Amino acid sequence: MSHTRREFLSLSAAASAAVMSGLRAAERPTVNDISLAAWSINRSFFVGKRWKNADLPRIVREEFGINGIEFVNQFFENPTRRHLNELKRNGESLGVKFVLIMVDDEGDMASADKKERMQAAISHRKWVDIAHYLGCHAIRCNLGGPRQGWKDDKDLVSRSAESFTDLLEYAKGANLNVVIENHGGASSDPAVLVALMKAVNNPDFGTLPDFGNINQGDDHYEVVRQLLPFAKGISVKASWTAEDTHPRYDLAKMLQICVDSGYQGFWGIESGYGRSPRPAGGAAGGQRQQAPTQSPDEIWAQETKGVRLTKAVIEKVVLKKS
Repeated sequence: MSHTRREFLSLSAAASAAVMSGLRAAERPTVNDISLAAWSINRSFFVGKRWKNADLPRIVREEFGINGIEFVNQFFENPTRRHLNELKRNGESLGVKFVLIMVDDEGDMASADKKERMQAAISHRKWVDIAHYLGCHAIRCNLGGPRQGWKDDKDLVSRSAESFTDLLEYAKGANLNVVIENHGGASSDPAVLVALMKAVNNPDFGTLPDFGNINQGDDHYEVVRQLLPFAKGISVKASWTAEDTHPRYDLAKMLQICVDSGYQGFWGIESGYGRSPRPAGGAAGGQRQQAPTQSPDEIWAQETKGVRLTKAVIEKVVLKKS
């Protein structure tokens, strides 16, 4: 397994030695800084066709003055080594840190079908390799499992523990963390994620608390509080209205809860602007009002404004900038 990884990525001698020695996964940074989750500008990617993955270091540095990137696997148009090297050069030339890769659409890690969930673990391996090559500290995975009725699924945690343990064993050689984001359904139930963290019991396994992905009827603040002891990153989800207000929850309060927990590291902006938000406590992934047709420039203006508004709150609460 590690031999295949070394061949595929052509690691340096030092990196190869680290793989062979089985060192602990990369620790998240212990100094607070801001990163941009590329999903914040997803509409200008999918609809506006404004940028490509290799452009992200320039956008993050020159457009926003931000020091880190959280990639999304859907934006890697062709993750060959040539493309990855271009990304690395762009990041290094601009002094931008590659934080993690958000991985979607690689299978259900909690499937009741063992063959399916173990195949999902295997499908995630290429993103372990890519994240390691780029110098990220983690990949973000989805739990999967049922969107409804998960409280009656008695084997959910044990099934998930099996597949994530398998993935972590592979990631161990790459010096990489594996984190789960609350992303709706079972994954947004803190009782499930906390039980999974304890069942796997691996220091390279953690959570990526997301402020916005909360199941209907649950308290945003309490869900995040329960996930914070296992946090290896923070997803600062922000849903701004066209009036520059943030009605779903108190963003500054949520950030302060994280600060008070002792979390330090990258604070990842995942923002939206000007679109009808879900009601407070609404289920993640629920239906939203269809946005009116917009030009690529209008889409970009909204996305960049959402990022800047969110960044300003992080700077005030976390970085203590006036």
